[in-house]
Amino acid sequence: MFKKIGPGVLVAAAFIGPGTVTACTLAGVEFGYALLWAMLLSIIATIVLQEMAARLGIITQRGLADVIKSEINSPWVRNLVIGIILGAIVIGNAAYEAGNIGGATLGLEAIFGTDYLMYYPLIIGACAFILLYIGNYKVLEKVLVSLVLIMSLSFVVTAIITMPDPAQILKGLFVPTVPKNGILSIIALVGTTVVPYNLFLHASLVSEKWKSQDDLKAVRRDTYISIALGGMVSMAIIIAATTIQGETITDVMDLAQGLQPLYGNAAKYFMGIGLFAAGITSAITAPLAAAYVANSCFGWKVGLKHIKFKLVWMIILGLGVGFLFFGYTPIEIIKFAQVANGILLPLIAVFLLWVVNKTSVMGTYRNTKIQNSFGLIIIVLAIVLGIKSIFKVIGLL
Repeated sequence: MFKKIGPGVLVAAAFIGPGTVTACTLAGVEFGYALLWAMLLSIIATIVLQEMAARLGIITQRGLADVIKSEINSPWVRNLVIGIILGAIVIGNAAYEAGNIGGATLGLEAIFGTDYLMYYPLIIGACAFILLYIGNYKVLEKVLVSLVLIMSLSFVVTAIITMPDPAQILKGLFVPTVPKNGILSIIALVGTTVVPYNLFLHASLVSEKWKSQDDLKAVRRDTYISIALGGMVSMAIIIAATTIQGETITDVMDLAQGLQPLYGNAAKYFMGIGLFAAGITSAITAPLAAAYVANSCFGWKVGLKHIKFKLVWMIILGLGVGFLFFGYTPIEIIKFAQVANGILLPLIAVFLLWVVNKTSVMGTYRNTKIQNSFGLIIIVLAIVLGIKSIFKVIGLL
């Protein structure tokens, strides 16, 4: 079974970045177990959309952008859609890459201290560069699977150390409530879990690993197990954060410091290791996804080792390291990325639902009525949350 595990874990690695860790931390600190249901809902939505993307990848042996391009007949509509996808994914991933590397830096700071703080972004950037430059999917997969397992163990152990109340956890999961001022936290939890670029990444990675439609069962199992594992990690962070309500918490390292008096250095080190793994996995997958999207949008049809493919991820990775190393905080670009993702998720979800219902694309593997019902509910939710997130960002400008 473990030989069949792969692309789904990379998708989980992509959505559990420092942004997810911070959103889960703040949700736990401010609202206790009350928003666990929002994370459960996010994971279900992610599984539904990622299964569609993965199924598309294995049946067509093409990336999502490739399929969308080939199915839109009007040249100006095609160019407009591809332009929006390319701009939002590439610029958005460049902005978030700084956050991914910054999160991994915080993890190293918790483990090794601040003596070599200025070198941490370079070390993380170099690790990501080497793994991507090798250009071997199997090597990349093994490293990311290992890092995700380390991250999962780190955050789950941190949650167990805090000895949570099982009855309250079950109530938080299955009795939905929206606490006062909780709507922005719900948006943050959904927005950091249901990630547009993962739909492109998953379709491309599945077609890298599997070539036969007979492997669809393995693809689905990989998707369900991996994303459920990712959800468990996110919930573990929320649960760990509930134990220090009332303290001033702004990010995950404040959580680590808050746990220290109660649970000793162990919590801090587990949190640091988990955050480092979360940061570096996302620092690898964000440039990789941008390169796959550019590959599809421009119709290059090149592999991981081609110079065009490498140039895209090098630019994304270089921008991420550069922002941090030279002391820049790309706040305005990140705000743009949030607006772009708010527009992109419902748009991509609509196109995904459209192409997986086309017999000419999917044959007998097109969507069922139940899958379409779930898909439509997710699109409506994505539109509502996208509008709210855009208004939130405009209000901050």
